[in-house]
Amino acid sequence: MASIDIANIQKSYGIHPVLHDVDLKIGDGEFVVLVGPSGCGKSTLLRMIAGLEDISAGEITIGGKVVNDMPAKERDIAMVFQSYALYPHMKVAENMSFALKLAGAPKAEIEKRVTQAAEILGLEKLLDRLPRELSGGQRQRVAMGRAIVRDPRAFLFDEPLSNLDAKLRVKMRSEIKKLHQRLRRTMVYVTHDQTEAMTMADKIVVMNGGKIEQAGAPLDLYNDPANLFVAGFIGSPGMNFFEGTYRNGTAPRFETEGGIIVPAQPHPALTDGARATLGIRPEHVEIGVEGPDALNANVDLVEPTGFGIILHLSFGRAGFKAFTNDRRFLNVSGSLPVRLPVERLHFFNADGNRV
Repeated sequence: MASIDIANIQKSYGIHPVLHDVDLKIGDGEFVVLVGPSGCGKSTLLRMIAGLEDISAGEITIGGKVVNDMPAKERDIAMVFQSYALYPHMKVAENMSFALKLAGAPKAEIEKRVTQAAEILGLEKLLDRLPRELSGGQRQRVAMGRAIVRDPRAFLFDEPLSNLDAKLRVKMRSEIKKLHQRLRRTMVYVTHDQTEAMTMADKIVVMNGGKIEQAGAPLDLYNDPANLFVAGFIGSPGMNFFEGTYRNGTAPRFETEGGIIVPAQPHPALTDGARATLGIRPEHVEIGVEGPDALNANVDLVEPTGFGIILHLSFGRAGFKAFTNDRRFLNVSGSLPVRLPVERLHFFNADGNRV
């Protein structure tokens, strides 16, 4: 069993705190992705789980056992780093088996585990090659194979795909997800790429400024973001935001700072005249529609992506984006009627929390 419980974890470097009372429960066999901007503390938290960083305060439990003072080598956890960290003079099989040899494992057992890992990762024909004879993706698979042969209770990944090109990143994240489905081991994965997080995770943990902003299933965070930070971080393109005032009454509405009136639904948590932020995702903006609640937007830029079209629009100085698959809008210019459906609107109060 390899559940991981993190309770009131704090980390400081001298007088500089980097993690603030972090609480997180990771279930046995769960694939959890820690995501956030650079400097948010996600890699530091991962290294504390691994035993590579000391804990300033709090407690980490793995499989029901407190590991605060347990050396990294005794935690039965394998870590895959951003750099492949392969021994350049050793062949693939030797790189994968090195930790087992140091542990004094029997030769037959080593060969069996290396063969099994090679089959899982498609490395059977590469076992006699040196790292310099491999592509970036093949080297990353070797680093993963080195972790697999140890047969650990849990795997930790610290931005393992950062050095790969875009196409190979997509391929490798699929392979890592398939690996999880095959091994059913606990995996904790760090990335700054929210697309990786959305496509790979059972649970996403969004971090910012050394604390957890929200944790939950990918679609829960997408549909019900807890605050402005999560709403803006999850989703590509990111959510559109408009500052303004909420007006309650017989016809609830939101008045943007630029004077645009957006029809809204009643919100008991927002009083008449309350300052708020309206949010709507680009894919939920309806474009080219007529009707009493249609708004006229300026078309500033049309950005074809291949899989769809991103329209850069504006209400005066307030810019926002819309996403569509409708090819009719490839050459649109001037102005365009748009609708912000009331059922797709998110409201955030003055503290940045969703209401």
